[in-house]
Amino acid sequence: MVGLFAFFYVVLHALSYVGLDHLFNWPVLWEDIVKRVYITVGMAALLMLTALAITSTDSMVKKMGGSNWRRLHRLAYLAGIAGVVHFFLMIKAGYTEPTIYAVILALLFGVRIVKKWA
Repeated sequence: MVGLFAFFYVVLHALSYVGLDHLFNWPVLWEDIVKRVYITVGMAALLMLTALAITSTDSMVKKMGGSNWRRLHRLAYLAGIAGVVHFFLMIKAGYTEPTIYAVILALLFGVRIVKKWA
């Protein structure tokens, strides 16, 4: 469920960018995605989370097979990193908040590593 909540938040974040900042002007939006690295990274994270949300049901696990599903869902790690990178690149000054998120992500990765070795 945490992953679906993250996906929901990212969709709302992207919709506010697409709707409020660009008024659904797709050509201008595409130029902005290509021009600004932080938006490119954010959109890549959105695409990764979309794939994870679509395949998050039990029926998709059965259709894909457990090992393929687990392999795909390792994208969650990359999406987390992309989210933190997006935040860092977006900020012009005052890196405290994105640093806190980066530390939290690193701690969560550390917990995963320790659990795997234990």
